[in-house]
Amino acid sequence: MQIAETRAGGTVAVAPAGRIDTTTAPVLERHLTALLEAGERRIVVDFSGVDYISSAGLRVMLLLARALGGGKGVLVLCGMGDAVRHVFHLAGFLPLFTVRDSREAAMRQVGGP
Repeated sequence: MQIAETRAGGTVAVAPAGRIDTTTAPVLERHLTALLEAGERRIVVDFSGVDYISSAGLRVMLLLARALGGGKGVLVLCGMGDAVRHVFHLAGFLPLFTVRDSREAAMRQVGGP
C-alpha cells in the first residue's frame, strides 16, 4: 500500500492505494496518527485507489473519527468504490462518517478550496 498526501486551504487529503488489511492498516494508522500529532484537524481520506479494506482498516477509520469527533476536527471520506463501500455498509459504518463521491466534494465539505 502506498499513501499519497496533498494539502490545500488547511485541509490534508490522504489517499491510500492498494489493499488496507491486517498487514497494511498499521502503516495507515501511523500515518494518520502522525497527522493528528502534528495538529491536523481537517482531514479527507480518499479511497479511490483502494480496492479492498478489511476490518483492520475499518478500525483505523473509526479511531480517526473518534479522535476528530466532538468538535475536535472534521473528517470526510470520499472516492469509495463499490467493494469498499460494501464493506463499510456491511459493518454498519456508513452512517458514522460523512462520505462524498469525489475529493473535490469532500474538500468543499471540510471547508477547503
